Amino acid sequence: MRHRAALFAMLALLALRVADTQPPRLSAQQAWIRITPGSQVAAAYLTLHNAGTAPVVIVGVRCPCAGHAMIHETTLADGLSTMRPHERLRVAGGETVQLAPDGLHIMLSMLTWPLLPGEQVPLELLLEGGGTVAVTARVRALGDG
Repeated sequence: MRHRAALFAMLALLALRVADTQPPRLSAQQAWIRITPGSQVAAAYLTLHNAGTAPVVIVGVRCPCAGHAMIHETTLADGLSTMRPHERLRVAGGETVQLAPDGLHIMLSMLTWPLLPGEQVPLELLLEGGGTVAVTARVRALGDG
């Protein structure tokens, strides 16, 4: 009888832990990649929305078409455009964040194949705590976007 009570207590604790670790409610829409012919880099843009109440933190990006993928941020100061890594992107509960030209974006470098306009490319956003969000981005030519 005592073993049964201990088993029920363990199951109850496990159920509470599972309830506390519900998957984040982060979604990505309107994903696209801008290519520059002859270049080994491309930029991906998308709109993120956190439908949950807890913040979600993106800590990395994976893409099979790139040897390296990372969130970057472009800023303009004194007429000079600079780009720097943005290693952790926090999306607060209820917030929408836009990754767009001349701002936050995903930098894809060391492309493993030439991307073609119209092609659909999978991206994977890596979340703090181990979750992921799958995204499909459509490739656009340089002047298309």
